[in-house]
Amino acid sequence: MQGLSFYTHPLSFCRPLFILLSLLFSIFSLFLTESEWENSFTLKMFLFQFVNLNSSTFYIAFFLGRFTGRPGAYIRLINRWKLEECHPSGCLIDLCMQMGIIMVLKQTWNNFMELGYPLIQNWWTRRRLRQEHGPNAKASFPQWERDYNLQPMNAYGLFDEYLEMILQFGFTTIFVAAFPLAPLLALLNNIIEIRLDAYKFVTQWRRPLPSQAKDIGIWYGILEGIGILSVITNAFVIAVTSDFIPRLVYAYKYGPCAGQGRAGERCMMGYVNASLSMFRVSDFENTSVPRTDGSDMFGEAVKYCRYRDYRESPDSPGEPYSYTLQFWHVLAARLAFIIVFEHMVFTIKNLIAYLIPDLPKDLRDRMRREKYLIQEMMYEAELERLQKEKNEKKKNYRAHHNALP
Repeated sequence: MQGLSFYTHPLSFCRPLFILLSLLFSIFSLFLTESEWENSFTLKMFLFQFVNLNSSTFYIAFFLGRFTGRPGAYIRLINRWKLEECHPSGCLIDLCMQMGIIMVLKQTWNNFMELGYPLIQNWWTRRRLRQEHGPNAKASFPQWERDYNLQPMNAYGLFDEYLEMILQFGFTTIFVAAFPLAPLLALLNNIIEIRLDAYKFVTQWRRPLPSQAKDIGIWYGILEGIGILSVITNAFVIAVTSDFIPRLVYAYKYGPCAGQGRAGERCMMGYVNASLSMFRVSDFENTSVPRTDGSDMFGEAVKYCRYRDYRESPDSPGEPYSYTLQFWHVLAARLAFIIVFEHMVFTIKNLIAYLIPDLPKDLRDRMRREKYLIQEMMYEAELERLQKEKNEKKKNYRAHHNALP
């Protein structure tokens, strides 16, 4: 699943560099030793493609708007450019849009390219054959020659198919909390891709050479790693990117139902106002001063504005614009949720893995019996060999003894 994300962020300008590095690595990896080539190639290519395709989503989920500062003290690059902030509704909407674009447009484009490339190549081959052998050349060729004129399967064709599915599994699981439709879109895409691949294998590609494999190799470890990463990532998305934890803290600690041990719709009254901090307009930096004081819209000059944060007011008797106690309560609740969520999910995972083994009991018993029979056959064969050697020695000894005068 190679390509660029359609949702543009500052980090997206690094995408061509990631693509160039992945192409260079695919060339350099051919010079690795044969014994470790496959696993090294698979792991490194996966890491390159994973960073290339997931950099923007991780940036939106965990870095966008986190280090911009506050009004009056913005953090700027080279003291000039202010860092990008989240939408007023929160970064979760941006992340949801990014995931929707990846799961719909990107997968559609990949399917189009996978089928379109061999179609164009075969059309060009048929055109060349008609120019060389006449308009009815294809009908006069035997079946084996017509099959030979199809496109050969790429040497990394199976690897590309594995990589596409693994990356799709990552998209489906890592940020599923932000875009719950990802598994459904992945299922629909796979149903369509199965038919496209069947058509491609039968009509557009030569028959690939089969090869025997014991298992999927290092891909299993990569899937395990993605599963662990997805649990951690979704915990951070729920706790940090969404407003789930701040709303709970407000409902149980600062809202109308504070101290009552319950939370409902009525308990969230005043949440928006509590999540906004106050800023004095006169404290703006020279580079951020508004063009108008708002008197043309409100009839009088605006002295204060609001922004999303938990900071003291400019008229606070303590330190103005410092973090409030509610900020630290929200931060502690977020960290506690991450720890509890991760341990709970991993505990359930290990419990399910214990209750549902990888091998059924009857299959395990048959494998043990087969192993026992093989060992018994080897033992009997070894006894037979030793018996033959013993008989040979006796025979040679008797022959040598009879030959003595």
